[in-house]
Amino acid sequence: MNSIISNTQLMPDVQSSYDPRRIAIQRVGVRRVKHPMLIQADDGSVQPTIAEWTLTVFLPETEKGTHMSRFMALLDTYRTTPMTMDLFKQMAAEMLPLLNAAKGDLIVSFPYFINKKAPVSGVASLMDYQVTWTAAATEEAVEFELNVVVPVMSLCPCSKAISEYGAHNQRSHITVQMVSNEDYSMDEVIKLIEKQGSSELWALLKRPDEKYVTETSYDNPKFVEDLIRDVASQVKQIPGIVRYRIEAENFESIHNHSAYAVIEG
Repeated sequence: MNSIISNTQLMPDVQSSYDPRRIAIQRVGVRRVKHPMLIQADDGSVQPTIAEWTLTVFLPETEKGTHMSRFMALLDTYRTTPMTMDLFKQMAAEMLPLLNAAKGDLIVSFPYFINKKAPVSGVASLMDYQVTWTAAATEEAVEFELNVVVPVMSLCPCSKAISEYGAHNQRSHITVQMVSNEDYSMDEVIKLIEKQGSSELWALLKRPDEKYVTETSYDNPKFVEDLIRDVASQVKQIPGIVRYRIEAENFESIHNHSAYAVIEG
């Protein structure tokens, strides 16, 4: 009787067969894969999460298909290993020979948490940030790209100037997409961005903290244009920065639309 292994070996490898249409596919693979992931935080802790993955490779014009199951096997290999930026790049590099590919992309999105202390009371709480890592791998190198969404508070300078008291304010999202050819701390990039708002945000505030946030934002009013320019001026100074794209969106409290700005460099 033939074993399962021998039967598998006799099965035809249809994906590797010749395709007569001779049309290359730039990206083919798996998308929207929910999979457990461990994140190695800057403070040394390990954060368990459920991440969403996209794994794709370039398919030459002569090959019929790729081996989808190998993407999932690669994910499972790293499931119990705390992930860092460097390890993520290594994973992307390993994907190419596994799929017999010349180039490929690895993308993962996940919530990331930083333990922050409130500005006056010092009470600690976890602040969440939406993070996406992208590794574009070739046989020669792997390029890593960070995308992070940082929530801050913004207060309108015009509203402050024309009002006898108070000013409209709102939560804003700053999205920074960046590539650097030097090592950097993701936590430090997040903190750098946060400081450009009218005020930072915290998950937990006591009354003295709330007073501090209210007064700090009032003393530091910013249009969406101010906000994004201040972020860009800091991102440009990150060592080894190659390129960046910054979005700022103010969820206006007195309008049913957002104020929005983009800077690319």
